[in-house]
Amino acid sequence: MRVVLQRVSQGRVFVGNQTVAEIGSGIVILLGIGPQDGEEQLTYLVDKIVNLRIFEDDQGKINR
Repeated sequence: MRVVLQRVSQGRVFVGNQTVAEIGSGIVILLGIGPQDGEEQLTYLVDKIVNLRIFEDDQGKINR
C-alpha cells in the first residue's frame, strides 16, 4: 500500500470532461492498494494521515 498526500488550495477529479468531485483548501490523497494489502495496513495509514499536522494555525505555525 502506498500513499501520496499533497496540500492544495483546490482540487478536482475529472472523469472524461465531467467533474465528479471537488474540494477547496485541503489534502489530495493518491492511494495505491495491492492484492496483498489488508485492513491492518489501511488502519495504520488512516491513523497516520488523520494525525498529520500540515496546516497553519492562527499564529502561522504548522500545527493543525
